[in-house]
Amino acid sequence: MIARRRGPLALAALVLVAAGCSGTRDEDDDAGPTTTPTTVAETTSTTAPPIEPTLGAAAVDVQEIAVLEEPTALAARPSGPDLYVAEKGGQVRRIEVTTTSGSETLRYRLDRSPVLDLSDDVVNQGEQGLLGMAFSTDGRRLYLDYTAEPDGRTVVVEYEVGDQGTVDRGSRRVLLEVEQPYANHNGGQLAVGRDGFLYVGLGDGGDRGDPHEQGQDPTTLLGSILRIDPLGGTDEVPYGIPAGNPFADGADGAPEVWLYGVRNPWRFSFDRTTGDLWVADVGQNQWEEVSWLPATGGFDAGRGANLGWDEVEGTHEFEGENPAGAVLPVHEYSHDGGACSITGGYVYRGSAIPDLQGAYLFADFCTPGLRAIQAYDGQVLAERTFDGLGVEQAQSFGEDADGEVFVLLASGPVLKLVPG
Repeated sequence: MIARRRGPLALAALVLVAAGCSGTRDEDDDAGPTTTPTTVAETTSTTAPPIEPTLGAAAVDVQEIAVLEEPTALAARPSGPDLYVAEKGGQVRRIEVTTTSGSETLRYRLDRSPVLDLSDDVVNQGEQGLLGMAFSTDGRRLYLDYTAEPDGRTVVVEYEVGDQGTVDRGSRRVLLEVEQPYANHNGGQLAVGRDGFLYVGLGDGGDRGDPHEQGQDPTTLLGSILRIDPLGGTDEVPYGIPAGNPFADGADGAPEVWLYGVRNPWRFSFDRTTGDLWVADVGQNQWEEVSWLPATGGFDAGRGANLGWDEVEGTHEFEGENPAGAVLPVHEYSHDGGACSITGGYVYRGSAIPDLQGAYLFADFCTPGLRAIQAYDGQVLAERTFDGLGVEQAQSFGEDADGEVFVLLASGPVLKLVPG
């Protein structure tokens, strides 16, 4: 189990587990990765039209499709229907997805052997482990984020994937290494945007209260979400810096930084319809938050944004007032009732549950239930918690090729959301 909120004392108790924007964006800067352009066209309008909230009418159930060992991430390979799941201990497992002849019913089968085993390389204790996974837009490369032996530094690696979904272990390439001053707040989320670039989430480095003031310092990689081009490296650096990054010239911040001011972004995701970026950031003392960063005309969602930590926790003062120009969360909730640590999910864009369409789905690690909000123009129109689903200690979420959503529980089950 992964508890992502507190310092060492709370970890033991839980038993485990747009300031800074420089210049205007040039649309030609972000055409995609250096050698493999994205096949998804840019959009010019990303905010959905006004909606009538439908959460009250939504009927949701869950289907258990597999049970693994502490699953932390789920990703669908773009070139096929199969799902891949990362286990905290360091293994990557494949769930084969098939249909029976003459039926549209999907069948899920967990392969007995892992497609990749990094157990010997991974520190697996507390908040450390294999934490994130994503595929390139063409499905030919697998990216993983883990805390490495012996010192717990964050490592992001790339592997090539064959036509049959096999991972070429000899193709391993280290993209990024970041020292971690403490064992908690490692972030770990990976996502490949519609621009084809790799986004990497890093927490503030850990302990309590951001003692090294990483969150408000864009010159450090900690306390940030990064954007890099895995295919644009040189002999000296294994990745490129997309020209549209807010600090690409390195003058006012690290070139890799896309946004900053986060404490521990325990899952962020892109809305597959709009390109908007949603960030769930784990709070310190009292507040958990969700930030909605719309794309305004291309691949710019969240560019240069400051989300406020550690000056503020949610919309509330922590070390000071909200920094000038910083983005306040669209939604927050307190720790009243036992809540302690947000687990971010996805905007639902599947077809199985129409009343969930456009709702952002998430959970809290310490309280049961699936949470959802529907928002428009920066305002929450409806919110709801779906109880009675067996969603407890939700550790992560995933999304398949059709936009259907999965919840990963720390105890092992992988649950698919289905109509109630």
